[in-house]
Amino acid sequence: MQRAEDRCTDTRERNQRDMTMTLQRIFSDQDKAQIEERGLSVEQAMEQIRIFREGAAPLKLNRPCTLQDGIFVVGEEEGGELVRLHEEEAGAGRMLKFVPASGAASRMFKDWYRILDAGGLQDEDSRTKFLRDLKKYAFFEDLKSVLAKAGRNLDDLLEKGDVCPILSTVLAADGLSYGQLPKALLKFHLSPEGSRTAIEEHLVEAALYVKDAQGRCRVHFTVSAEHEGAIQEFLRRIDEIYEKRWNASFDLSLSIQHAHTDTIAVDLEKAPFRDLDGFLVFRPGGHGALLENLNALDGDIVFIKNIDNVVPDSLKPSTVLYKQILGGYLIRLQRRIFSYAARLTEGGLTEDELSEIIAFCRRDLCLSFPPAFNGASLSERCRQVFQRLNRPLRVCGVVRNVGEPGGGPFWVEDETGALSLQIVEEIQVDSNSESQRSLWRAATHFNPVDLVCGVRDYLSRKFDLRQFVNPRAISIARKTEKGRELYALELPGLWNGAMADWNTVLIEVPLETFNPVKTVEDLLRPQHQEK
Repeated sequence: MQRAEDRCTDTRERNQRDMTMTLQRIFSDQDKAQIEERGLSVEQAMEQIRIFREGAAPLKLNRPCTLQDGIFVVGEEEGGELVRLHEEEAGAGRMLKFVPASGAASRMFKDWYRILDAGGLQDEDSRTKFLRDLKKYAFFEDLKSVLAKAGRNLDDLLEKGDVCPILSTVLAADGLSYGQLPKALLKFHLSPEGSRTAIEEHLVEAALYVKDAQGRCRVHFTVSAEHEGAIQEFLRRIDEIYEKRWNASFDLSLSIQHAHTDTIAVDLEKAPFRDLDGFLVFRPGGHGALLENLNALDGDIVFIKNIDNVVPDSLKPSTVLYKQILGGYLIRLQRRIFSYAARLTEGGLTEDELSEIIAFCRRDLCLSFPPAFNGASLSERCRQVFQRLNRPLRVCGVVRNVGEPGGGPFWVEDETGALSLQIVEEIQVDSNSESQRSLWRAATHFNPVDLVCGVRDYLSRKFDLRQFVNPRAISIARKTEKGRELYALELPGLWNGAMADWNTVLIEVPLETFNPVKTVEDLLRPQHQEK
């Protein structure tokens, strides 16, 4: 008689075969050609639809990371030593700045589009505030100039309280075109020389903490295909100006998100979503797709920071200081890791020598080992410790949680019960579990996307970063496409599941180092107004 577990296995395999056959039937020859044109295989598209139908598995939170329980604090004396380490290795040319910059500016102006659609601001107080604040924006003089060329006087419009022509000029393609530009090319701040775009602020930052002894600053921007040409041309125009101003030589490069990292969309019945012409719809796989771009770089120590998280010059000293502290912290850890990894490969370690390395792993890297680890042989424990050390390293700055939307640092439990430090987004948490939601709400710190990464091993060989991804850490989101609802699949986020198997260290940094611009009104915050 067949055993129950064998029958269960047979049923699962039969269901899997049935689903595969069903999925194969839903793709026409035209679909298959479209899939392959994007650099995807039909099997990959089928697997994505299977994930939609089976659902994304949530992470299991164990507890939030807190000070002295996953999050380290750097004191003033220690900080000085870390800055020295950073400057030493920056001078040697090990640093690179990686800036995800594909965000469109249109999302920043949702409220302004709403005002335009409504025919202006009907509330007198709101209109007065808008007109008063307009002069505080770094693009005010550009707006004035564009209106003048069109034969209109901005001061007259302000005096009349005529909001719509002003907004239209800011947003429309025949004005400043801010509704069509990427965030990278928007004027964010005033500076001693005039006004600066977000991308210019990143060049200034690079000159302050990634410049080598020869003055070279390596900066890489990931951009959307539609904006690549405009950004390339803008950088070409300003490159020489900033090189002279900051006594630097900028080595600038761009890449776009690869089409093969896009994911297929499905309708609310979990069938492939099609446009009005019957073609399959693919959507960008989220910032996790940028792992391919990061992996393709010839990097060593890589600083990652979003395009909209920049500050004017008056706040740069604190930002630069903590970038150097994070860089120095990574370098100090790397030196120990590389030394231990080399020693482990030589072999012949004693119990005392291995105990020292294990203590470092637990104390400095917050690593845990499986329950059977202590009972294993010396050689097996050496193998496991080497395997845990020989992987990419990231040092992440985290700030106190003040209610900003986004992810945070948690101890996460895998299927074996082992714990690891992870940056978790709310969409990855089990929304049906009150205990998991309670842990999420208890987070004391927030992820500002302020990290430095070591992407080479102890022999200076590049890691293949694709080998350290948690492929199950995907998320499913409900979106709209031209008014029709669909489900979209996002790949493991760049600083979430895409780095799940990296060694992760968390350092508390001041809130003043985190100043994102998600709406145009954020530019009115004191942090974005030059003193």
